[in-house]
Amino acid sequence: MTVSRLVWQGGAVRTEADPDGIPTDALAQGPLHAGVLDALGQEIVSGTVAPGDVLRIDQLDARFGVSRSVVREAVRVLDSMGLVETRRRLGVRVRSREQWNLFDPRVIRWRLAGPGREDQLVSLGELRRGFEPVAAELAAQRATPDQCRAMAAAVMEMTVHAKAGDLEAYLRADQEFHATMLQASGNEMLGALSTVVDEVLAGRTHHDLMPHSPNPAAIRLHSDVANAIGEGDAATAHRKMTEIIDEASDAVRAAKQATDEAG
Repeated sequence: MTVSRLVWQGGAVRTEADPDGIPTDALAQGPLHAGVLDALGQEIVSGTVAPGDVLRIDQLDARFGVSRSVVREAVRVLDSMGLVETRRRLGVRVRSREQWNLFDPRVIRWRLAGPGREDQLVSLGELRRGFEPVAAELAAQRATPDQCRAMAAAVMEMTVHAKAGDLEAYLRADQEFHATMLQASGNEMLGALSTVVDEVLAGRTHHDLMPHSPNPAAIRLHSDVANAIGEGDAATAHRKMTEIIDEASDAVRAAKQATDEAG
């Protein structure tokens, strides 16, 4: 008997067959249901499990070597995200993409972990272009002194970590900058979108779509946005934030083109 097990790899969970047929607890690094959730979520968004396919809980618990309650909890979360629906006496049916909550950070993360991540990043870049420049413009009118200092400090950290080649630390500083800027807009709906931006930035870094040495021009643009917000210059803040997003989208397109040509 071959039993699928869950394996943590590169911050994500993949499914691997155990040739010895022995269920392995590969989820020691996190809650069991989180591992099952990641594995099933990635399979659904990647198309490995197609819309309309039916998953049976009594088969999933054996497949992953976990209790039925763990599987039910994972399915409950997938249902809340619109990825599946549960039908009595039938099982768990996978829903079509049109029914997914595409703004859920976990859905974004799973999609970026699968095929077509470059297209997903371009799509997310177009979304960001619709709200981050507006947030920067509002922040120039509403940011507090503490928020202005936090953005300036984040830019300084980005500069230091870029020179050191520490992409993870650079990512954290970049995420802090954007989260602070969105909160500084004073609009709670825009502030809530920081989780979307977090996943976009993390996806670029964790899937090798960031240059090994961050673009100095991108850092300068972040500095320009921070300065414009601090000076109350809404028009410049809007324009420079647009340039940040365009620079990132251009870099993703270039990476995709290089991958296509190499293939």
